[in-house]
Amino acid sequence: MFVGHYSVAFAAKSERNEIPLWVLFVAVQLLDFLWAPFVLLGIEKVRIVPGITATSPLDLYYMPYTHSLVGALVWSMLAALVYKLVRGARASSSAALIVALAVFSHWILDLIVHRPDLAIYDDTLKVGFGLWNYRGVEFAVEIALLVIGIVVYLKRNIIKSAGRKIGIVVFGVFLILVQTQTTFGGRPLSSDRVVAITALTFYTLFAGVAFFLGKTPRRES
Repeated sequence: MFVGHYSVAFAAKSERNEIPLWVLFVAVQLLDFLWAPFVLLGIEKVRIVPGITATSPLDLYYMPYTHSLVGALVWSMLAALVYKLVRGARASSSAALIVALAVFSHWILDLIVHRPDLAIYDDTLKVGFGLWNYRGVEFAVEIALLVIGIVVYLKRNIIKSAGRKIGIVVFGVFLILVQTQTTFGGRPLSSDRVVAITALTFYTLFAGVAFFLGKTPRRES
């Protein structure tokens, strides 16, 4: 799962919970934000095996710390705690819970598309439903989730500026184009380090865009 993760970020954002959109963008990809440096440091492992699935050439054969079920639960709880500490009195318990659920949603959505490479605990009992083996279906699911998330976001949040609304839609189109290129175009990445650096770059870029799009101009306040 790639841009489909952001459906949760868009859908979870509302005026009521006051969680910044960029925080939710980081939350839904937190496991991958951690995974990338873990790969670069040799703590977790990935190799490129063309044809291992119809959609992705990544053999994610060792990632017990970021993508095991237990690991995902731990990171989810830590994320909620950090959010509560950083935001202080501005962070309600319900908002912290939403952050935790956003983090954990990553594992649930990955479970749908991954081959059995998601461990329950440590590096054992690996699971995955394997939707990556059906390229067209997986692509459709990613895009459908993203579109639904954006529609929910636009309905739940009061956005008076036409420019901001257009910005959200344009960003959504950009995410779809990135997913299209990832799924259907281009050569596979050349090494585990390139995969990790590329992933980290995209996730940071997307969170940065969400930061600017999520800011409320004073005239809208």
